[in-house]
Formats: sequence, structure tokens, C-alpha cells
Amino acid sequence: MGTYILKRIMAIIPIFLLATLLTFGMIHLSPVDPAEAYLSAAHIQSTDEILAQKRHEFGLDQPLHVQYVNSIIKICQFDFGISYLSNKPVWEEVTYRMPATIQLALGSILLAILVSVPLGFLAGIKKNSGIDHFSRLLSFFGASIPSFWLGYLLIFFFSVKLDLFPVEGIGTWQHLVLPSVTLALPLIALYTRLLRASVLENLQEPYVLFARTRGIHEKVIMGKHVLRIAISPMITGLGMNLGKLLTGTIIVEAVFSWPGFGRYFIEAIFNRDVPVIQCYVLLAAGLFIFSNLIVDLIQMCIDPRISRKGGQRQ
Repeated sequence: MGTYILKRIMAIIPIFLLATLLTFGMIHLSPVDPAEAYLSAAHIQSTDEILAQKRHEFGLDQPLHVQYVNSIIKICQFDFGISYLSNKPVWEEVTYRMPATIQLALGSILLAILVSVPLGFLAGIKKNSGIDHFSRLLSFFGASIPSFWLGYLLIFFFSVKLDLFPVEGIGTWQHLVLPSVTLALPLIALYTRLLRASVLENLQEPYVLFARTRGIHEKVIMGKHVLRIAISPMITGLGMNLGKLLTGTIIVEAVFSWPGFGRYFIEAIFNRDVPVIQCYVLLAAGLFIFSNLIVDLIQMCIDPRISRKGGQRQ
């Protein structure tokens, strides 16, 4: 296991370097000059002398390969520069806002798992039943409705009309309910469909027939064997969505005025805050890479047929 983890970590390094190279290239190919963007955000009148001074201060007058190496060194030290808007270290700003985004992402993931696992499993083992039809209807609804519209609908009914939950802000568990439901519904639709299809597929596998022939109780077959194998695609989807949730809760944070990282990123785009944008892209890449690594390790523990080399054991 240790050797496998080490190999995966070594494989992550070139992927992350490629992500930094793409981010570096996009920033320098952009028509926006970082020095001009800083002066614009700071409301400082731009002159050739001030512009040249800022370009020298940011190291933009150095060769591209020197700038890239320096940026890699700073990234390894969690130094993403100074925000043009707040004039504070970007990493300090990110770590201040990230807990709120993590809270929202974990709340929606937990809600999605609690609903989709029993619903998808029951829909699979009871095909064409009432619960199966309900799961397909819920999946269709969750996959079709836009997140921002769902968020405003929930605010209208549960905040404005019924006065059950706060409209915006953060602080108590009541503030977390509506944003979590808004984020969780598309995930519930996806995970329910994945689990239902996987259960139906595994019920046709020979190991189910052999287990029934040996006289193993049906609940043991379904719970210990079918569910354990069938949940594998759902875990893969969970890993892919975890990085997306931690960096992509932009719309929901804007609808509910949630003070998270996604809202901070939107403000950075409007103000051309290049260090914040660069930090967001690299952090998103790192989270996707890390979540996929965790998913692969979980898959190895759940499905004994998966070898440490990524193939099937003979």
C-alpha cells in the first residue's frame, strides 16, 4: 500500500506542474497586464514610470522562464502574492474564507449520501416499484433545475413565506440548510442514478447466483456483497464532485450571500485580481488531484478485485 501511494504521489507531481504551467501561460497570454490591473484596483493613476516600477516589483520584467521558476518556488511556500483589492496576502484571504466553503460542501455531500444511497439501492433491488419511479422522478428534477433558480425557490417558500430559515449569512445550522439542499439536489440525482444502474448490473453477476445457491440470506447478499460492489461508481463520482464543490460553489454562495471562497473568486474576476485568480485555479487543480487519489485508495479497500496496479486480480 505504501509503495502504491508513493507511486501515485510521484505521478501527481508532473500533473500539478502542468497545471501551474497552463495557469502561468494563461496569465501571460491574457491582454490584462497585472501591473495595470493592480493600479486600477488600487485606484492609482497609471503613468509609464509607475507602471514600469510595478512591473519591476512584480518581476514582470524578467525572462519568462525565470518568472515561472520563481512562481513555482513561491507556490511551494504557499505564497500566492498580495491581493490587488485588499492588499493582503492571498493565502491568508483564502484560508479565512475556505472554512465556510468546506462547511457548505461537506453539508451538501453528507445530505446527498444520506438520501441517494438508500434511495438508489432500494430503486435498484425493487425495479419498477413505487420507490423506483419516485427515484427516477427526483433524479430528473434534480438534474434539470438550475441551482440558482432552486436557491431562489427555496428562499421564497422557506424563508419569505414560511419564515423557517434565514435568507442569507452564516452562523447557525439554520443558515446551512437551504444552501446545502440547493447544492445537494443535483448530486442526489446523479448518485441515485449511478447506484441504481450499478445495483441492477450487479444483480445479474454470477456471484449473486452462487451466493443464493449456497443458501446465504438475501439481506446478507444485498448488503454485504451487492451494495459493497455497486457503490463503487458512486464513490468515483463523489471524488470528482468533491473538488468541484470545494472550489465551485460560486452560484450558491452568491445566491445566499455565503462568505466563502467562490464568492471571493467572483469578486477577484470583476476586479482583475490576478493573484487571487491564479490561486483559485491552482487550488482547484490540487483539490481535484487529491480527491481522485483518495477515491482510488477507497476503491482498493472496498472492491477486492481491484489490484494496486489498477487492473483486475487474476
